[in-house]
Amino acid sequence: MKALRAPSPVSHLSLIKTNFSKPIFNFPYTLKPHNLTHFTKPIFKTFTTITPRPFSTEPQKTEKQNDQDDEKFDWFSQWYAIMPVCDLDKRAPHGKKVMGLDVVVWWDKNDNAWKVFEDSCPHRLAPLSEGRIDQWGRLQCVYHGWCFGGSGDCKLIPQAPLDGPPVHTFKKACVAVYPSTVQNGIVWFWPNADPKYKDILSKKKPPYIPELDDPSFTCQMFNRDIPYGGCYQKLGPNRHIVGRRSLIGLGSR
Repeated sequence: MKALRAPSPVSHLSLIKTNFSKPIFNFPYTLKPHNLTHFTKPIFKTFTTITPRPFSTEPQKTEKQNDQDDEKFDWFSQWYAIMPVCDLDKRAPHGKKVMGLDVVVWWDKNDNAWKVFEDSCPHRLAPLSEGRIDQWGRLQCVYHGWCFGGSGDCKLIPQAPLDGPPVHTFKKACVAVYPSTVQNGIVWFWPNADPKYKDILSKKKPPYIPELDDPSFTCQMFNRDIPYGGCYQKLGPNRHIVGRRSLIGLGSR
């Protein structure tokens, strides 16, 4: 008896024919092989840190304010009138207070000029304006008789022994000397005894008043002490001229 064989449902491969007009899968990109060991370098932006400036509570000055500071008026770098020459006596010292400074004006016959000293003896701070002019033309203190020359150097200390050290030549025995000059018949002085202002007259001269030297004008000199108070600070930048005008009386033609 022969065994029956069922036909196989799978046909032979050669008999199966597939025909696709379009590919089933469509990849828009072409894949390329990559090296797995290669990594692209990350891109980072570079930032620069700035250290903040310390905070200041002071307001910043403008350029105009800086110029004003540079042009600030220095009261002790100006010439000031003390007294008219016609009111001065060459035989005695004269004490005055100018810009808060006590000064003494006296005639030095050895230099033939008016000198302006600090009105204080370096020994015991006695006012030299209370002294006298001795026979040798030196300014002598009334307290202990110390004598000073026109350059402020001490010429004589009566109490010092003659055979002792020359103590009168010591720097501490000298008097502060202010630069001074005479112009328009008035004694002017520079209120700073620093040695660097010794030749200030060659660099800066006192204000010149031509009417006082003009013979066609009639002028009368007088001296008056005016105590300045708070109003003195409100007269403006040229208020030092007010003090000078109070010292000078101008007449008319």
